[in-house]
Amino acid sequence: MSSSMLVYEPVAPCLTTPQKSRQSLDSLAGKTIGFIDNSKPNFNYLVEDLSRVLIEKHGVAQVIKCRKRSASQGLSEAAMNELVAQTDAIITGSGD
Repeated sequence: MSSSMLVYEPVAPCLTTPQKSRQSLDSLAGKTIGFIDNSKPNFNYLVEDLSRVLIEKHGVAQVIKCRKRSASQGLSEAAMNELVAQTDAIITGSGD
């Protein structure tokens, strides 16, 4: 008896071209850190706490927050380019 099994790979294809990443930061002191809010509930509480810790304990100069329209959509290219231009590092977040 012959049987077959259909197996699905649960990985979505990458639709963007790979980008070079910046060098690691030597320190957080004096840097501007960006947060991408995925628009899920409670992320705002997490980012407020993290921002305070980054500024008070690690000397971060500024935190910039950018909110996506929904968790299932990516940040627009224009918004991402603006955030990249304004920051030294970006952290994408998740709430719930």
